[in-house]
Amino acid sequence: MSKKNNILLAFYGDDFTGSTDALEFICRAGARTILFIDPPTIEQLNSFQGLEAYGVAGKTRALNPEAMEKILVPAFERMKATEAKHIHYKVCSTFDSSPAVGSIGKAIDCGAGVFGHKLIPVLGGTPVLGRYCVFGNLFAKMGIGSNGKIYRIDKHPSMSKHPVTPMNESDLRTHLGRQTNRRIGLIDSVHQEMPKEVWLSHITGEEVMLLDAMNESQLLKIGEWLNMQQNESGQLFSVGGSGIEMALGNYWNKEEVLRPIPEWKLVDKAEPLFVISGSCSPVTAAQIAFAKANGFEEVILDAVKICNDDSVNINAMKQVNELLGRQKNVIVHTGEKQKQNLSSEKLGTALGTIAKEAASSCGIKRVVISGGDTSSYAARAMDIEAVEMIAPLVIGAPLCKAFSKNKSIRGLEVNFKGGQVGDEDYFMVMMNGHV
Repeated sequence: MSKKNNILLAFYGDDFTGSTDALEFICRAGARTILFIDPPTIEQLNSFQGLEAYGVAGKTRALNPEAMEKILVPAFERMKATEAKHIHYKVCSTFDSSPAVGSIGKAIDCGAGVFGHKLIPVLGGTPVLGRYCVFGNLFAKMGIGSNGKIYRIDKHPSMSKHPVTPMNESDLRTHLGRQTNRRIGLIDSVHQEMPKEVWLSHITGEEVMLLDAMNESQLLKIGEWLNMQQNESGQLFSVGGSGIEMALGNYWNKEEVLRPIPEWKLVDKAEPLFVISGSCSPVTAAQIAFAKANGFEEVILDAVKICNDDSVNINAMKQVNELLGRQKNVIVHTGEKQKQNLSSEKLGTALGTIAKEAASSCGIKRVVISGGDTSSYAARAMDIEAVEMIAPLVIGAPLCKAFSKNKSIRGLEVNFKGGQVGDEDYFMVMMNGHV
């Protein structure tokens, strides 16, 4: 590595919205971080002076295990070569996955093969996002950045009914045990009250170690413990939601390795705002309804036809451009997609193509991309190569600036929102640039 960059952390996100979530927390901790769409070369990293962390916004959440392995093994090998101290496979904080799609167990196996660790930490909760792991069981608030109720994940009104990877098991050891044959242990909240040096004293033979997380004070302890493991083993591979970035960031702030950023530059209002949504979450549906009630126009795409008929895209582009030309805020979404198991790649690519055309034809300043499964494909269709955080507007979904060879996309403000993120006024917040 060049002396100008000391990479503390590198993370690989299983989709784009989750990757920007991790980006936010490590940036808030004070690390200059760039999120790339493909694993960067050392030369690419060194083109950003003072870089302390980087991420890769992947698309493995929507892939089968064989396709995941083909992508993750070379990606992890390239990340290993950058000599980052911590390597994190970032998953959705709800852990929605299955043995057939987005297998977290397969990612664990790939990481174990590349990094050669005897023990892989898996952080089960991200409390600031309303995700709590208690004695290995996952609980989640209905919505992120909202006042929703908290449910055990297998009883969650949205995640238990996810169209591709419904969560029907709350014990993450059992859930992950269906995806990998590696033995999974647990450091629960009771054990975490003991000195960190003895957290592993009751464990024998486990290869994966799940950690409970209920609050930020636990995250600080976990961050210190992760650092201890890294000091002992060298480069440390871990798995979990963005609680990993928060845990390490909090510890590095305490040790003054990094200085947190308490205030960010205010961003201006962006009108008209353009939103593309492949999300079928009830949270996003409520946000679309609220936006419509407050003057947003909608363009509804037939989710089946968009996967098979290019003319749907052409007609949508004409409608979108006409509305944006009249300075109307516009949301393009796929209606009742939740009733069908359709291609995330085709849906995301179609939505991203519409957004790229809007940026080229209408000169819009800001675009919101909603939907975890489709976001990675939408970003690629928009010719986005990397992003950098510019402002935290809603927790878990920062506003970013795009890097691209496409001059219509270069410098575009982009926001990636997972289906569970935000209160009902989310799109109004994104338009106004403040809560």
